[in-house]
Amino acid sequence: MAPYHGEAFMMNRWKPRSFTCALFLAAVLTAMPASAQQSSASTAGAPAATAQPSNLQTALANDVGTLSDKFVGLARVMAGKYDWKPGQGVRSVSDVFNLIVMENKMLAALLTGSAAPAGGGMGGRGNQVTDPTEMQEALRSSYAALKQALSALSDSDMKASMKLFGRDTSKQAGALMLLMDQHEHLGQSIAYARSNNVVPPWSK
Repeated sequence: MAPYHGEAFMMNRWKPRSFTCALFLAAVLTAMPASAQQSSASTAGAPAATAQPSNLQTALANDVGTLSDKFVGLARVMAGKYDWKPGQGVRSVSDVFNLIVMENKMLAALLTGSAAPAGGGMGGRGNQVTDPTEMQEALRSSYAALKQALSALSDSDMKASMKLFGRDTSKQAGALMLLMDQHEHLGQSIAYARSNNVVPPWSK
């Protein structure tokens, strides 16, 4: 498993991962209620109160909730193994968790236009959390802030421009790219758990 080299690594992976991003987007859209995918499906006689507003922002926010549950669960069951890594020069268990927290804070700041978190950057090596209880709370709170930021975006907000890793992109594209990256890190963290004979809490 190759080491993660921060912004340069992410920029190099941007184009090759476009197909994976398309698959991720398709999965998110599939998870959306049919009412959200049919833009003019409402009938004239249907009461307005029964409408269930849903859009890409809602689907992404729901996905963030799923990621939060799984990463927090892994942070709990991997307590005592935070220093484990599969090889020299590769991120440890806690390195991955800390990186996720940094990504969440950075993306939430970009989506809301607030100040970016100080220190650490995308390398995730700033103020490292090593206590299992604190790690679970850091993951949970960072995901809660990201979910709130996504849910508050309007359709026009999603199309607004922002700069990510030195590139101009839309908030929608940036959110999709970083959430896709987190799904890859989720797979990495699951592999770490299995390598230590730890069963993910949602597995049977």
